Amino acid sequence: MRKIFLLVFVLCTTGLFAQDKEIKKAIDVFFEGLNSKDVTKIKSVCDEGLKLQSVNQNDKGEVSLTTDEAAKFFAAIAAVPNAIKLEEKLLEYKIQYDGAMAHVWTPYEFYVDGKLSHKGVNSFQLFNDNGVWKIVYIIDTRKRA
Repeated sequence: MRKIFLLVFVLCTTGLFAQDKEIKKAIDVFFEGLNSKDVTKIKSVCDEGLKLQSVNQNDKGEVSLTTDEAAKFFAAIAAVPNAIKLEEKLLEYKIQYDGAMAHVWTPYEFYVDGKLSHKGVNSFQLFNDNGVWKIVYIIDTRKRA
């Protein structure tokens, strides 16, 4: 009986870790593309209807919400000159999912040419489209360094 319980437990937890791994992989590919300014790579893990929003806080502590079109986001990444190095460092991943829907929370630091520009938290919503995790929504917070 113990062996059967142990086998069932191992099979269940293995499936859970595999799901986390696939979700994390979609986020990692997104940031590999962002850091290398490879829009094709970014798009490969994004849904066509991707929505992007940011919660910004200015020096006076005033907070605002901005919404960006995915096409403008992709164009902005593609327009960054090769001489400028972008790097967003994810500090951890908190992954939750239920069936074909997932949420990933990632605190981050954003660097431009090695200098800390801002930091905050990314919140990703993903959808599993026939076995492929796609990012459908991103909202982040941005606090100046």
